Amino acid sequence: MIGVIDTEGECAEWTFPAEPNAVRTARHAVRDTLRAWGLDAAVGDVTVLLVSELVTNSLRYASGPIGVRLVRRGRRPGHLLVEVSDPLPDPPTARVAGPDDEGGRGIQLVAGSARRWGTRRDGSGKTVWFELALPG
Repeated sequence: MIGVIDTEGECAEWTFPAEPNAVRTARHAVRDTLRAWGLDAAVGDVTVLLVSELVTNSLRYASGPIGVRLVRRGRRPGHLLVEVSDPLPDPPTARVAGPDDEGGRGIQLVAGSARRWGTRRDGSGKTVWFELALPG
């Protein structure tokens, strides 16, 4: 894992190898950062859940490094921008999962939990992003 957290507490980013432990490592890095920023109680659980889902999608469908970026915008109230990127250019597909399906709910969770979300492509793949409101 390669990580950078700025000294002002506004941005943190990591690059994880496409290995099975990337999800666990990403969860810990995100949780630790949110604690350091004083945001764990406000948005910690939902942020960690959504990052886990998106990193899992990247592991499943893309090969190559997975980037995770947190950006805190505004103080009180404000929002938290979270980005997960990988080298696959194709955007994720929202599926309707059946009650016994093991997968297919990640993007639905993001869409239902985030204030806003979306995807964008660039020369090195795609980024799936979401925003969570921070309490005022």
